[in-house]
Amino acid sequence: MNKLNVGIIGCGNISKIYLENASRFDNYRIQAVSDIVLERAQARAEEFDIPKAYSTEDLLKDPTIDIVINLTIPAVHKEIAMSALENGKHVYGEKPLAVTREEGKEILDFAQEKGLYVGNAPDTFLGAGIQTCKRLIEDGLIGEPISATAFMMIPGHERWHPDPAFYYQAGGGPMFDMGPYYLTALIALMGPVKRVTGSAQTTYQERTITSKEKYGEKIRVEVPTQINGVLDFKNGAVGSIITSFDTWHHRLPHIEIYGTKGSIAVPDPNTFGGPVYLRKKDDKEWQEIAFTHGFANNSRGLGVAEMADAILSKRKARTDGELAYHVLDIMHGIHDASMNEKHYYTKSTCTQPESLPIGIEESNFTSKLRNSDN
Repeated sequence: MNKLNVGIIGCGNISKIYLENASRFDNYRIQAVSDIVLERAQARAEEFDIPKAYSTEDLLKDPTIDIVINLTIPAVHKEIAMSALENGKHVYGEKPLAVTREEGKEILDFAQEKGLYVGNAPDTFLGAGIQTCKRLIEDGLIGEPISATAFMMIPGHERWHPDPAFYYQAGGGPMFDMGPYYLTALIALMGPVKRVTGSAQTTYQERTITSKEKYGEKIRVEVPTQINGVLDFKNGAVGSIITSFDTWHHRLPHIEIYGTKGSIAVPDPNTFGGPVYLRKKDDKEWQEIAFTHGFANNSRGLGVAEMADAILSKRKARTDGELAYHVLDIMHGIHDASMNEKHYYTKSTCTQPESLPIGIEESNFTSKLRNSDN
């Protein structure tokens, strides 16, 4: 079968798992890496036997590269995406799609004009855990979904990240950093959102880094770090979401879905696995549910493979930019609702991503996906 050539821009922390996982998929291969620090790209190329380590400009101009994986910080997501599209390359980016709605829309409009694909993380909703939950809902085991809850509450990244300042700048904060995992999972399970409201605040104006590399340095906080939101889904269900960098401890679940006939406990959407629990209305206990799908371990890059197959098959990708833009719109909408003290009606929507076929795993990924989508 055909393989698409991929180049990675940004060789920081997250690049390692993409490079490790690329060999698991048979429809793309990583042929080049680049970074603002060329030596970092060269080190990654040597570590993973990648043919080329480039400057970003040279990678973008390489005519053999079909897809750019954009692993840069949020502030330059739009710049890199637009440059890749300008050079005739499809783009798969880390979350969020862009810092602002306007930047996100510009990316999607330019991709449409050029006839190119835009895909975006997170791809964790394609993993075994959330796909199994999606199947339970589709099979009617909890009846009609009524509501959902989602909680991501931690103290903040300055405790462990080697260079955490960007988490507290525009495009950062708990909603823009971790919200995409939770909102993408909720949209995959419940469909698009029509209206949001919320409250957001900045608890600490300054943070002190306690990770080893920059221990003791101060960070000025420019974004809200405690966001409590309400989501009205187009299907009539209502959801609650809290994202926080201000919480030391809690006992709340990652995500739960509540229906007319029962409830599902959804696993951490920042992982691909489980466990998954189901409790129907008359059950006395929660039951752990066996996975219906593969990819339970860390499978970052699965979204790239799914998009590569969509490109080769000329179909819509499940991880497409429309979904990422809807998530971006929702995140801004919750912040806007807090600032303006009123509901925000989303200006965007998306197609609820189709389920992956049951039984899909590494050994049959391409063939099962093709047979299911044709």
